[in-house]
Amino acid sequence: MTETVRANLYVMPVPSAVSTNSPPTSGDTHILAAEGELLSSIETWINDIFTPISDGFSAFVFAEISMFGISFPWIVAWLILAATVFTVYFGFIQFRKFKLATQIVRGKFTDKSEPGEIHHFQALASALSGTVGLGNIAGVGVAVTIGGAGATFWMIFAGLLGMCTKFVECTLGVRYREEHADGTVSGGPMYYLRKGIPERFPNAFGAGLGKVLAVLTAIGILFFGIAGGSMFQANQTFQQVRDVTGGDGGLFGSDGSALIFGIVLALIIGAVIIGGIKSVGAVTGRLVPAMALVYIAACLLVIVMNLGQVPGAVGEIVSGAFTGEGVAGGAIGALIVGFQRSAFSNEAGLGSAPIAHSAVKTKNPATEGFVALLEPFIDTVVVCTMTALTIVIASPQMWLDTKATVAAGGDAPDNEQGVTITSEAFGTVLPWFPYVLTVAVVLFAISTMITWGYYGQKAWTYLFGKSRIGERIYQVLFCLTGVAGCVLTLGSVLSFADAVVFSLALFNIIGLYLLMPIVKKEVQTFLGKLKSGEVQRTDKEPQG
Repeated sequence: MTETVRANLYVMPVPSAVSTNSPPTSGDTHILAAEGELLSSIETWINDIFTPISDGFSAFVFAEISMFGISFPWIVAWLILAATVFTVYFGFIQFRKFKLATQIVRGKFTDKSEPGEIHHFQALASALSGTVGLGNIAGVGVAVTIGGAGATFWMIFAGLLGMCTKFVECTLGVRYREEHADGTVSGGPMYYLRKGIPERFPNAFGAGLGKVLAVLTAIGILFFGIAGGSMFQANQTFQQVRDVTGGDGGLFGSDGSALIFGIVLALIIGAVIIGGIKSVGAVTGRLVPAMALVYIAACLLVIVMNLGQVPGAVGEIVSGAFTGEGVAGGAIGALIVGFQRSAFSNEAGLGSAPIAHSAVKTKNPATEGFVALLEPFIDTVVVCTMTALTIVIASPQMWLDTKATVAAGGDAPDNEQGVTITSEAFGTVLPWFPYVLTVAVVLFAISTMITWGYYGQKAWTYLFGKSRIGERIYQVLFCLTGVAGCVLTLGSVLSFADAVVFSLALFNIIGLYLLMPIVKKEVQTFLGKLKSGEVQRTDKEPQG
């Protein structure tokens, strides 16, 4: 989301001593601007319209509160507070039932005849493809520069808490999903807010609140899907390819090349999303594990080549969490940056992931809640931590110099510098890693476009009704905006999209608080079935 912040692309602005970046502009994020006179005039016109809207709404969503002299967005506190409340309410279930979650995702407790479209692993991969991305590379590089190594500790801590938020919202996603006559399934916050709140509060107020929150959530998901999930991802993909092939003087240095690249990218994305969640799940089920394995393998190579420095790096992460020496904001700065990076990395609480998880094959909603809690663990606790550990162990000179600059009150690095910091860390062992990084960024962006294309489609059908013609109209629109993203910047539109997607946390978490007792009943029901033997372990993974 944009840096602005999208969980997998940006680092949220925190304009204090712990600021990760400033609000997005074409200069800050280095997004390509249109070069043609006609395109530039269109871009200027659109930005002029959206700038006042974006500035006003962003000022609300990302408004700051202060703690011990450190300022940070209230939305971060809102997300972390919710994760803490859910963790306590459900008795630290993400730790107690972690093993059960891994068994369920492997299909050990699900029969292939159960209703739904995809099996547990595909649902997990589909949701992860929307969160694992450039933020795990650039965002972490920025975070450990501003908050020091200690930010990693708090990032892990917040990621572990966020596991419970994902558990709650994805259980509800399955509990209130709708199964259509053609065998497809629709679910997500639009459905559990509209149906769940009136069930919990069967009066006019409950019905009205549920409908309002559901519509606002659907509008937010649709808008961000098109602007952040399509336009921005396409823009960043083209930029990475353009830069690595020679920039302005290279193969992709002209406006014409951007258009052609956008069309090819749109055809690839369109070929996947036109098949629905089964197609999305089939692609992401292969793409996400491959991306993660390649990236983690590269991290491990750097770590192994510097094995003697591992104890010192771990000690720096732990001690830096409580001392914060030499970093912006001290110990509190490390804590805030770590919490922020986690909240903006795994999307726990935004309501996006339940859309993918709702399509799973299961009769027991709690099973998918258990599977979903693995998301923040993989995205934040594993992938983000591997990036941070690699940077701290390698300690590239750019990281040391930039960290000293920020601690002295200088400007915080932006995403491009975050990528460079991470790339230089890998470059200490793998000089050719920038090329691998480019491939990773492209694959991360494509997987994100695929997933958010599906999310946006479900929001579209919720708002305008489900029909084959309506779905095709949305799919064409989604792909066309991806083409536009390669040739236009539209910084104010993307900034507004970021504010919109994080406003979802306000609507969604209100609903999650109200529906916690229903989730607890679902958990008790499923665990009771396990205990009684009604649900038995199977030895064979269900076929999709």
